[in-house]
Formats: sequence, C-alpha cells, structure tokens
Amino acid sequence: MHFVDAKTILSPRSMNIYRGCSHGCIYCDSRSRCYRFTHAFEDIEVKRNAPELLDAALRKKRRPCMIGTGSMGDPYIPAEKELCLTRRCLELIGRRGFGITVHTKSDLVLRDLDLLADINRRSKAVVQITLTTADDALCRLVEPGVCPTSRRTEVLCECRKLGIPTVVWICPLLPFINDTEENIDGLVDCCVRAGVKAVICFGIGLTLREGNREYFYAALDRSFPGLRERYVRTFGSRYEVNSPDARRLFSRLAQACRRHNIMFGGESVFRWIEAFPEHPLQPELF
Repeated sequence: MHFVDAKTILSPRSMNIYRGCSHGCIYCDSRSRCYRFTHAFEDIEVKRNAPELLDAALRKKRRPCMIGTGSMGDPYIPAEKELCLTRRCLELIGRRGFGITVHTKSDLVLRDLDLLADINRRSKAVVQITLTTADDALCRLVEPGVCPTSRRTEVLCECRKLGIPTVVWICPLLPFINDTEENIDGLVDCCVRAGVKAVICFGIGLTLREGNREYFYAALDRSFPGLRERYVRTFGSRYEVNSPDARRLFSRLAQACRRHNIMFGGESVFRWIEAFPEHPLQPELF
C-alpha cells in the first residue's frame, strides 16, 4: 500500500478512493493491462486527500446527484478499517445532500450503515454487492481474500432491516466452475431472502484479456488442475468467454427474478440506481 495526493476524485460522478485490491478474486478484470496500472495490483494506491477533493468537487456541483464508488477498487479494503477515508467521504456526501451508491464485496460496509441509512432517509443510498457462487467453499477459491457469500447475504439482510435498497451483481459465472442451475437457483435464493431490489448480470461467462488472463489461468492451475487446458481448447484467446449453457442459464436467471419481483437487467437497473429523488430533504448547513 502506498499513499498519493491525487489531483481529482470524481469522473464525473464516480470516485475510487483506492486503486488496486487485496481481495484476490481470480477473475478480476481490473487487473487488465489496458487500465495502465503503474504499480502492482496488490500494492494499493491510497488517495489520502480524497475527502478534501470530494468536498471541493461537491461544492462546485450546481445540483445534488448520485455519487458512486467501487467501480475500479473496493471502497472497503481491509485498510479502510483504520484509514476511514470511505467513511469520511460518506459523511461529506450526506452533509451536502447528495446520494451514494457503494459497490463492495466486504462486510466492512456494516460499519457505515448508520451513515448510509441517514443518507437514504435524506435522499438515496444504494448498496451493491457481488455474489458469484452460493457455495462458500467454492467462493473461498475464486474470491479468497474477502468474506464468503453467506456473510455477504447477511450484509444484504442488514441493509433491508434499515430500509437501504440493495443491488446484487451475479457475475461473473465462470464456465465449468459455477455456471450451473444449482448455483443460479442458490444465488436467487440469497437475493430473495435478503429482499434485494435488483439483480445485474451481463451474461453467463467472463472476460479475459492481457493481464487478468494470466492471473486467472495461474489460479486455475492452483485450484482446478486441468481446467486451464479445457479453457484453451474451448475458447482459445477470446476476450468474451461465455458458458456453453449461457443462453439457457441466463433465461433461467431472468425468469427467477421476474417470478420473485426482482428488477433484472443492465441499463434499466443502472438508470434506477443513478436516478436522484425529486424532493430530497434539505442538506445540513455548516
């Protein structure tokens, strides 16, 4: 981990306080070389002046809107427990009357549910959590540095108790690993139990390109011996690596969400997330 003084924080309504990650997810697209990391991915870059930059950026906005975090780096890496940069940014967002959507796989977000609930009462807060497999043992293989699915489901349930709407990303579903009917059904059960508002899924598969492909294949060699060879035979050097059962499984997921009145899709869910309420409460004056 290393610290930098960043020049900007919002681009245009999304912020990444941390760049890089220690979760170790074997499929992580953010490792791809196209993102031009100048440091090792696990050597997390910390924007120590993020709260000050955010406060200045929010002051310049003519009207409040939704602010997002977590697109390129989890806002709740383990170091956040001591650094509290995400928490300080949430305090500013609430004080300025903006909305927030956080995307994480960490149960550390529970620490900040007081702030998220207050923001949601005043305007809007959305917690987005990724779930890839209903099997905790498999989860520990594909996402070794973060809490398992059962714990993330508990986080979603705590959000529901406080009235904070939640969105679950069911992706990626890795061919020959977790692309099964049983897994789809198990993940939907988690969503139903937690009362999630919406599910996002871009398809049954993953993307592989220079940087994350090598990391993914090395992980397959460690945890799924022989599977790398099957990937190479089946997919070659494709960027989009879709499950052979992609169409059927995607249809099964979509039907299950409709059956349980869970919003399902991509653009429609994003539009809902990004929509700022018309009549939020007035922000605090200070």
